[in-house]
Amino acid sequence: MIQKQVVVIGGGPAGLSSAIAAAQAGARVTVIDENQRPGGQLFKQIHKFFGSREHYAGRRGIHIGTEMLKEAEALNIEVLLNSVVYGIFEDRTLGVIRDGANLSVRAERVVIATGASENPLVFPGWTLPGVMGAGAAQTMVNLHGVLPGKRCLMVGSGNVGLIVSYQLLQAGADVVAIVEADSKVGGYHVHAEKIRRHGVPILLSHTIREARGKESVEEATLVRLDKNWHPLPGTEQDLQVDFVCLAVGLTPLTELGWMANCRCQSVPGLGGFVLHHNDGMETTVPGIYAAGDCAGVEEASIAMEQGRLAGLSIAESLGLIDRTRSADQRASIQERLKELRRKPAFYDSSADLGNREASTADRASLEPLKVGPGYPTEERFQQGPTAIVECMQEIPCDPCAYVCPRGAISVGRPITKLPHLDTGKCTGCGLCIPGCPGLAIFVVDNTYSPTEALLKLPHEFLPLPKAGEIVEALDRYGRRVTEGRVIKVENPRKFDHTPVVSVVIDKRFSNEVRAVSVRRGRHGR
Repeated sequence: MIQKQVVVIGGGPAGLSSAIAAAQAGARVTVIDENQRPGGQLFKQIHKFFGSREHYAGRRGIHIGTEMLKEAEALNIEVLLNSVVYGIFEDRTLGVIRDGANLSVRAERVVIATGASENPLVFPGWTLPGVMGAGAAQTMVNLHGVLPGKRCLMVGSGNVGLIVSYQLLQAGADVVAIVEADSKVGGYHVHAEKIRRHGVPILLSHTIREARGKESVEEATLVRLDKNWHPLPGTEQDLQVDFVCLAVGLTPLTELGWMANCRCQSVPGLGGFVLHHNDGMETTVPGIYAAGDCAGVEEASIAMEQGRLAGLSIAESLGLIDRTRSADQRASIQERLKELRRKPAFYDSSADLGNREASTADRASLEPLKVGPGYPTEERFQQGPTAIVECMQEIPCDPCAYVCPRGAISVGRPITKLPHLDTGKCTGCGLCIPGCPGLAIFVVDNTYSPTEALLKLPHEFLPLPKAGEIVEALDRYGRRVTEGRVIKVENPRKFDHTPVVSVVIDKRFSNEVRAVSVRRGRHGR
């Protein structure tokens, strides 16, 4: 029997956060993870995180993972990889298989941070090669450098579906469409907007009816749904695709908790059965804690906060930290969790994202309202370059507030407040462009010349345009508006791989163009 003080099962964001918090208080911590590398989902998340400084906001998941592992190493946290915990038995005794050997590990405290698994979706053809979870596709592309196919259909418009769709575009695939059974986008609208800007239609009230192919996926049929989610006859449409990604939710991995006789409860909004816990993340079995998706599927920022909370609670229970200090820190974490869980509200009414064939006359009615807090007036546009913040949904995110050197953008508390632009302070420097995780900030200079405007736009696609190159200027729906002439491409290390392209276009389209395409016809629809 191997004796351990604290054992954390799972080395993802929640597990590492709990291990670090407990170790900082002086606990001897062991992390057990079944993978070859700890970090969980972090090492396939190449996008920038939302949240605040405490949640590594504005940093890419891969960098956050590296940073957390360095911190764990500095705290002498023991990490056992390629190790599977197959059961939790009496007195917090764990059954572990490591390097083919069966080990019994007894821990004074245990954190279950096992995450969640992807949900399947059953339809004719769902077992064909080429039908896969969105997370599986993300693993193939970002960890192994393998593109699952050339033409993708994404099922589900939650953050996973939107983020993976964008990353598939970056890897060179054509995302033919995103289909969503609900009548609204499930994920953050800034994610949806950056997808739309590159010509990907988001078909609301639609689902996949069938996938077909001889040996793998070759074609998929979509169907529109009525308000009761019933298929509407005659609305079927066929798409030529060679892989289908399913982003239809996650299910908490609670099996170890069940085995330990922890109470579980069904919470559909959190993914199904979750591990019941108190304010300190302790389950109904003393000495066993839960953190992350096994306690309810939420955002990575919430998982990290839950991990910190579990680590602090463990340290207090072991007598490593006094109750007053622990209470203050836990209260701060609870306040941040409350902010992160605020239900998103919308500043504008969202358009029908599925309309990809709108005429020029209809275009204005389809675009988002351009009247966010502090949106520049027509007079301000004539005074020089100014930032435009097209973030119209209350989500937990505030990096834009601290990347601006002049303090022209503010968010305040709670961090779900919409960013406010002080146009009097803004100089149009553009540092807020790469600092925005949602790529929702642009700079417009209508004073560039009597007939032309200069736009600064984020562009995370290869190949990067070059100065002097003529590119296609696209609108918010990925449609070609006009041509643009590239003046400069900025991509310093501090931008963290979010290049900013400065392009000159006809001034008449300065409030319409929001993206560029280097390869003609690549993304324009």
